[in-house]
Formats: sequence, C-alpha cells, structure tokens
Amino acid sequence: MKKILTLVLVSALGGIITLGAYKLFLEENKTVVVNTPNETPNFSPTNNTIRTYNSGEISDFTKAAENTVNAVVHVKNVANNSGQMTFEDLFFGRRPQRQGGGSGSGVIITPDGYIITNNHVIDKSQGVTVTLNNNKTYSATIVGKDSETDIALLKVDTDEDLPVVTFGDSDQAKIGEWVLAVGNPFNLTSTVTAGIISAKSRDLSGGNTQSFIQTDAAVNPGNSGGALVNTNGELIGINTAISSQTGSYIGYSFAVPSNIARKVIEDIMEYGNVQNGILGVTGGTLNSNAAEKIGVEDTQGFYIESIVEDSGAEKAGLQKGDIIKKIDNVKISRFSDLSGHLDTKRPDDIVKITYSRNGNIKTVPVRLIRNETFTLPEVGQLRNAGSSDLKKHKIKHGVKIASLNKNYANFWSRNGVRPGTIITAINDTKVSNVDDVERIIKNKSYNEPLRIELINQNGEKELYNIR
Repeated sequence: MKKILTLVLVSALGGIITLGAYKLFLEENKTVVVNTPNETPNFSPTNNTIRTYNSGEISDFTKAAENTVNAVVHVKNVANNSGQMTFEDLFFGRRPQRQGGGSGSGVIITPDGYIITNNHVIDKSQGVTVTLNNNKTYSATIVGKDSETDIALLKVDTDEDLPVVTFGDSDQAKIGEWVLAVGNPFNLTSTVTAGIISAKSRDLSGGNTQSFIQTDAAVNPGNSGGALVNTNGELIGINTAISSQTGSYIGYSFAVPSNIARKVIEDIMEYGNVQNGILGVTGGTLNSNAAEKIGVEDTQGFYIESIVEDSGAEKAGLQKGDIIKKIDNVKISRFSDLSGHLDTKRPDDIVKITYSRNGNIKTVPVRLIRNETFTLPEVGQLRNAGSSDLKKHKIKHGVKIASLNKNYANFWSRNGVRPGTIITAINDTKVSNVDDVERIIKNKSYNEPLRIELINQNGEKELYNIR
C-alpha cells in the first residue's frame, strides 16, 4: 500500500515540475487586456442643447375627456330585415322578418335630451334606443335627418338634466391642433382617442359636395356619430367616416364640421328641413392646369364660368371670369372651401365675397337665395322659371329645363325638347317651382309612370309618359 502511495506522489510532483518549466521557459508571453465598464456611464444628447419641458407645453386631455365622455351615448338602430323563407311563410303568403340594424354613437347637445348623430347610423330604422355612459337606456324619436350632410337629430324624454357637450367654432380649428375623438360603441362604454387635425375641407365624394375635417385620431365602426372635441372639450365635429379598404381604421378619419352640423339641426328644429342658401355661380377650382387652359395667371381660387339669373351674385355685379378668393375672410383654395362655408348659411344671409377681376381685388356683399334647381333623372336639371320665361309662352306657372340628362338627351332632342323648355305639370299636378316637383316625385309610388306636360317650341302643350 505504501509503495502505491509513494508512486502516486512522485508522479504528481513530476507533472507539476514539468508544467511549471513549460510555463516559465517555453510558452510565449501574451498580454490580455480586459475592459471594465464604468459603473455610471455618461450619455450626451445628440445636439448641444439640453431642453427641459414644462408640463404646460404638453397637452393635457383629461379635462376635455371628462367633459365629453358622459355626454356621448350609444345609439342602437333596430330595423326589420327580410329573413329566410320557410315553408310556413310560403304557405301563409307572409314575408319573414328578422330583427337587425346597426349601431353607433351620438352626442347630447341639450340638457332636455336632444342628441346629434349620423344619418347612416339611424337610416331605415324601425326604432332607436340610446344608452348613456351610466348604462341608462331610453327610447329615442327621430326628429329629422339630412342625407346630404349625414346628420340626424334624435330626442329622448327624461326627467333629469343630461350632461351636454357645448359647440365650438369649427372655422377656428387649425391644422396641427390636438383633438379628441370620443365614441360609445356597443361593446365598450366609452372610447377616447387623440390626434391632430390633418386637413380641412376634405371632399370624399369627388363631387365637391362635402367638407370634412380630417384627423389622425383613431375612429372605428361604432364610433360614427361621436364627438370630435378640442382640448377645451368643445364640439368641433361629428365623427362620420374613415378611409379604409378593410373597414378598420388605418390612419385617416373624417368629421362633419360642427358649424355645418349645428346649422343642420337648427334648421330641422325650426323649419323641419334643411334650408340651403346658394350664391348663384357655377365654375371650378383653379390649379396650374386649369389656369393654363383658361388663360389666367391665378392658380388658386374659384373661377366663375356662369352666373345664375336673378341670383344674389348677379345683383352684386359678379361676372364670368371673376375669381373668388375669399368668402367672409375664409380663403378659397378648393371648391369644398366655398361649399363648406355656404353649408353653414341660409337663404337671405349676406356673405362677403372677395374676388379678383383683371388682377384687381374687390369685395362685395352678396345675398344668398333659395336653391332653385332640382335634378329630375329622366329629364335633367330643372330651374324655377323667371317671369320673362312665363310671359314668353303666355303661361302663369311652370319650371324651366336648364340642362338635359345626357342619358336621355337624344330622346328629348328628337322630340324637339331642349334647354329652355317649360314643364307645366308632372303626374297631372301643376308645378310652379322646383319644390312642387320635388314633392311630387317624393310622393310618387315606385311603379307609377312619370307623366310630363310641357310647352314645345311652338307654344303647344305636349304630354309624355315615361316608364
């Protein structure tokens, strides 16, 4: 045993001596550098200016949100839609119905229960209910609606005063200004998103009939009819649409300006319908291409191509070739700037028109007139006939064909009917103005033919039946 231990010790000692000799005499010397990180590193800013922020420089949305969420409600549209036909339905000759409809949001604007929302939220409804932020639900009455602006007015009856959102001035809203979009979709009590105003006077239709405020505040289905408010909690828009190929928000949302929405609901409450005042000009927006084609140097403004007879524009002295630069100090860069401002006005309101004529800038007051045109698809655009038109044909009533619908132009031209022809009756009812025409068409049943009585170029009455 002693011999084994002695042998092990000798072997270990020999190994140690050999390794030590190698390290000392044969292995190449190498220096190893280890970087030890500083325990407290110093970081410098990317620029040489170190800025400190005050809390007042960063927008605080809490006050605006608190003032708004309780006045934004959930609106449910209950409609009866056709359901799947069953054998019993077929046997008894009945049409199956199933309950459907959509939903959205609304904004309380008076303590006694008037609520503004989008027309498309309550369209074709058989009933409307409103749920407040405190989960109380009320039946609502549709007071009125306007499909052109997509605005509707509801009313709920309650014994207590409701929280409201006060109107702001959407004309004073500026691009880059912070805004909140507040909604009340069906599966969430309330939603608040923030963004900035990206643009104003946006037209999504391509027909120069709209003037939206564009924001990048997130708005999704269910938020339609909700409030767009500034940082003071003032209502500057009604959230209406998003730009999306998927149906979900992708960065652009659009709101009806509060000045337009307010005017629409005031008209509904006072007159029962929307009162539209028109300037009495036709034309188009200028840009580089249009200016070059027309032969003018201006590339911004509204170029007047024609003046409506007996309109405020004609009486104020506006002429073909004039370029409208401002209306009530609102700069006109596109047609939606002009139409959007006019949407806040009524017949007999006076606006200030600043225009350029041969390089000279002038400003004149113009009294707006009632809309005197109506488009009858089977004919074209109709206009109220002037006294000279009626006197010419020795008649006492009628409306004038201002232009023919291109789809029917050949038919009417072959029969000697052209712009300037007077229509005296529609469906056996005499017409004196375009309001009469609109009322007749609105009350006409779907399958009823259209009977048009007119005065031809020889002063003779003719009757046309159109199916």
